[in-house]
Amino acid sequence: MTNTQQITLSLIGLDQQNSDKLALSLNDLLASYQVLYMNVRGFHWNIRGNQFFELHLKFEELYTDLQDKVDELAERILTLNAQPLHSFVDYIERSRIQPVKNATDAKSTVSGVLSGLQSLLVQQRETLRQASELGDEGTVAMIGEYIKQQEKRVWMYSAYLG
Repeated sequence: MTNTQQITLSLIGLDQQNSDKLALSLNDLLASYQVLYMNVRGFHWNIRGNQFFELHLKFEELYTDLQDKVDELAERILTLNAQPLHSFVDYIERSRIQPVKNATDAKSTVSGVLSGLQSLLVQQRETLRQASELGDEGTVAMIGEYIKQQEKRVWMYSAYLG
């Protein structure tokens, strides 16, 4: 940086230009969360077979958690002085998770959950590195907790599939 360049700080004391870049990553993550949320919601509605009762409840538990995280991500984006995505068109374009259609059996639905969680973990680790480099402890703490919870879920859903 030369002496003529100045850093503009955001309201929360972060470099605004780097915060804007982080907000883009968080919006991409928000898109992935929204697609996974809709996938899990569909699994909850459409599950069939002898694991119906067990998985119907597990999927409700998961989509409720995902819904909370969607709201937290959007609020974090706003905290960084950016606008969260809010259209399904944007979600589909920017999500790393693909919509899953017509999954009704235990194996395909649990595999869909597992694949989505694994994708989120990769994406969140990238965002975590970016937030850490910026010194954004708020985002680091939030994403770190998400990773911890999802690693356990990956283990559990993997164990379910055998």
